[in-house]
Amino acid sequence: MRFVTGLLSLTNLYAFDPVSCLHEVFFEAAIEDAKRLDAYFAEHKKPLGPLHGLPVSLKDQFHVKGVDTTMGYVGWIGRFRGLESDPRHRVFESELVRELRALGAVLYCKTSVPATLMCGETVNNIITYTTNPKNRLLSCGGSSGGEGALIALKGSPGGFGTDIGGSVRIPAVFNGLYGIRPSSGRIPYEGAANSMDGQSTILSVIGPLAGTARSLQFLFKAVLGQQPWLHDPLVVELPWRSEVEQETRALVKQSAKDPSKLAFAILKHDGVVIPHPPIARALDIAEKTLKQLGHRVIEWTPPSHKTAYELASAAYNFDGGADVQHHFDLSGEKPAPQVIVESRLPQKTALEIAQVNVAKRDYQKAYMDYWNSTSQITGTGRPVDAVISPAAPHAAVIPTQYHHVGYTSVLNVLDYTSVVVPVTHADKSVDVAEPREFLTELDEKSYRDYNADVYNGAPAGVQLFGRRLQEEKMLVLAEYVGAALA
Repeated sequence: MRFVTGLLSLTNLYAFDPVSCLHEVFFEAAIEDAKRLDAYFAEHKKPLGPLHGLPVSLKDQFHVKGVDTTMGYVGWIGRFRGLESDPRHRVFESELVRELRALGAVLYCKTSVPATLMCGETVNNIITYTTNPKNRLLSCGGSSGGEGALIALKGSPGGFGTDIGGSVRIPAVFNGLYGIRPSSGRIPYEGAANSMDGQSTILSVIGPLAGTARSLQFLFKAVLGQQPWLHDPLVVELPWRSEVEQETRALVKQSAKDPSKLAFAILKHDGVVIPHPPIARALDIAEKTLKQLGHRVIEWTPPSHKTAYELASAAYNFDGGADVQHHFDLSGEKPAPQVIVESRLPQKTALEIAQVNVAKRDYQKAYMDYWNSTSQITGTGRPVDAVISPAAPHAAVIPTQYHHVGYTSVLNVLDYTSVVVPVTHADKSVDVAEPREFLTELDEKSYRDYNADVYNGAPAGVQLFGRRLQEEKMLVLAEYVGAALA
């Protein structure tokens, strides 16, 4: 009954809840689930599944029997996605929830999100603002911010968030965690609540957050073992590829003797906003570490990331904010100023949406061609194995000062695999802002916002990304790079 004892101790966290990161708790139901798992193990002498007895937290987009799913909207309290008297309320469960239960996981809480989900911070009118557990003057990130804060507090060993513009990676990097944004179609989204449901130019995806890269792999692999493609029409029939994992591990092992076997690229900035000093230093640490190990590290000069940022912004605003405004109007509440989707704008026509889709496809092709071209300069005979870039221009951000999601949203446009890797912490004694020229007005605004005293001690990490459907490879490389940087 060790699990039950551990779960009961979590009630102390809820009672204190220093960062307001929980929307729903269902400890009693979780304890009953744990007892049933204990009984199963006693009878069958084996676990129910690979997650047997593991506490798993969930972002408040997933429907769990017996509790509300508000997604941060006041108008969803006591309703199913804002619908009154809907028979699915507190009865229906999302596909991922069903699969986690089948794997033996014990679900016990749902974590805070910003209303709309379209926000790099976590703020709503139900529990107000979720701050960073390492520094209450900073943000925990968004939109899976409650997950990031809870896991950083050791209130959860791992959990699941979603990502349409950085919403797994931003909380991961702000809280010093690992987090993966997989390509679309690998983890089932079926039955989860969402903003702008039906917008398919850029699909939101589900990914785990945890304290180690191995933990991400463990959770990811377990879910794929449930054959989610049989239950979600948008999931690709692609089981965990052990051969890709083993090939990558063999490559890493070979590189210990012959570092030329691996090649990386570094993106110092995206041409729109230059990172604050702590993030620039984290990139330098990563680059120097890989070079000291003998690996080839090239400069990444891809097609304009500004183009991808503009494509993402266009997709997020196809409906002119009608969906999010409808849900705010249910209660009459007002959106937080950090929400990046504007309301009451003209909706795009079918032709305009098609034009964005064509532009996105052209951009994806240009990026693909650039990636392939690096095989001529890596020295391995292959294109770069992974790219290291900022996940945000800043460490865990000062509230209301998250102005640029381009570092993460570019990968949603490309549908590439990305894993956040912790590197260091901001240090006011060395991360000093020096006078410089500005790339854009946004760059100047970001530069003026930097406050070394406030950011001091905040986690500073990077993201490591590869091409579409490269989750097995990126998780192994993230483990390797993370260990080298530790």
